Amino acid sequence: MATTGKARAGESVADSASGAPATVLVIHGPNLNLLGQREPEVYGRTRLDDIDRSLKRLGRELGLKVETFQSNSEGAIVDRIQQARGRARVLVINPAAYTHTSVAIRDAITACALPTVEVHLSNVYAREPFRHHSTIAGIVVGRIMGFGAEGYLLALRAAKGLIEAERAAAAPEARRPV
Repeated sequence: MATTGKARAGESVADSASGAPATVLVIHGPNLNLLGQREPEVYGRTRLDDIDRSLKRLGRELGLKVETFQSNSEGAIVDRIQQARGRARVLVINPAAYTHTSVAIRDAITACALPTVEVHLSNVYAREPFRHHSTIAGIVVGRIMGFGAEGYLLALRAAKGLIEAERAAAAPEARRPV
């Protein structure tokens, strides 16, 4: 299977080194394990297991390997980001409450140098003022918010685009003068 150019539906967006599908790591922060039960008027009724299943299904369609991880512990999230170094091609993260406070998560993302997409189920700017600040906003490629569970799928599609753009930029034909 070719690993250059855009992947067609169902064709793998392969990791150039191994030919295996490129890995996208999706991290869910604190309290997201309670999705579907906690404040459904804000976060919706979709459960985290349902989001993870949808991500893996879409990942297969896009030719990506999707790994998901949820923790209520800041240290565990930092550890998982560090473990992704050299393994994952893109990080999709909903830091949840740590969005507003965690320099440690920001530093882990910076240290691992993974292109990162920040996701939030709700529009944080339509909520309390303390939620308007994100410690990682300045280091992520983009932010998706306010689309509920669908935001994760939008982020995964963006991740595929980032991988394809990186591959195109690295392709020998992309380096030839026009």
